[in-house]
Amino acid sequence: MHDVPHDTPNDTPNGVTQCLSEACKVLAGHRMLVTGGAGFVGSHIVDALLKVGCSEVVVIDNMIRGRPENLAAALASGRVRLIEGDIRDRALMASLLSGIDTVFHQAALRITHCAAEPRLAMEVMVDATFDLIERCRQMGIRKIVMASSASVYGMAETFPTTERQHPYGNRTLYGAAKAFGEGMLRSFHDMYGLDYVALRYFNVYGPRMDIHGRYTEVLIRWMERLAAGEPPVIFGSGLQSMDMVHVRDVARANLLAAASDATDIALNVGTGRETSLLELAAVLAAVMRQSDLTAVHEAERAVNPVPRRLADTTAARQAIGFSAHVPLAQGMRELVNWWQEQPECASLAAARAHMAMSAMPAWRAEIVT
Repeated sequence: MHDVPHDTPNDTPNGVTQCLSEACKVLAGHRMLVTGGAGFVGSHIVDALLKVGCSEVVVIDNMIRGRPENLAAALASGRVRLIEGDIRDRALMASLLSGIDTVFHQAALRITHCAAEPRLAMEVMVDATFDLIERCRQMGIRKIVMASSASVYGMAETFPTTERQHPYGNRTLYGAAKAFGEGMLRSFHDMYGLDYVALRYFNVYGPRMDIHGRYTEVLIRWMERLAAGEPPVIFGSGLQSMDMVHVRDVARANLLAAASDATDIALNVGTGRETSLLELAAVLAAVMRQSDLTAVHEAERAVNPVPRRLADTTAARQAIGFSAHVPLAQGMRELVNWWQEQPECASLAAARAHMAMSAMPAWRAEIVT
């Protein structure tokens, strides 16, 4: 039986949910490395690590999806060191790992970017991940907590989906890379005793979602349309469903995984609650005071192999004491408030309003991490 850090809700509107004393005691004073730490999920992990008293957090990010402003408060603490670099740089990674206790491996390409540049996806998500795992083993790193994804399941056979679902229903390069990453960790654990936890994120949302890149999340597109007085567009029936989990909950899951003695395990990180696209659009419209703008439907332009996602989170609760706390309406309100504070959101919305509908990516490619 694993020792499980006790975890209770302690949400503040602009904060990160904190672990209670048991988890804080384990991580306080440690030096951490977060790959992709200036990005959406990674920056929230950095914030959470500072809250539990880590002495230093080293962040490496190539700043393609990461942004310095995501770490503004963290950098002001004096306990965060941001290195703009590439995780494929072996010498750089070796130097950054010196003296590190735990690695949070978040660096990855988005699912649509993997499809567009498969060779780059393999270099970053397979080769560089292998190099990182091997170097962690050589340097005696205490534990790796790796971002995996519900994409490894493909279209699951049962709902809610447990971790025992065979992962090879996946048909995306992104999911294949994540499954391979889990396999490498499992092998290194058996060969060398390397401790790890892989976290299979479901549909992550919240402040700091990417509003700048080519591969922008569908929620951002919907907010842009609603702000312009236009209804959100849904490709297909809208009955497609997701398990929407707030980024603050995801960050907390990472800390709980690091603090517990759980190892050699992959865990779902979701809410165990199902939300259809129609429901999601309605919640967003209500939060933005545009409830009269009901979603319009366009023909689905590609066969969607994963029309349903719903996590069974029993194993995460038992192994690391994790359960999600942020309700969907509250989380969407936080997302909208953050988005409206971004100085560039109005200009981005105006620019995208002139794009042809055919240039907009289908929802299925953009709603997963």
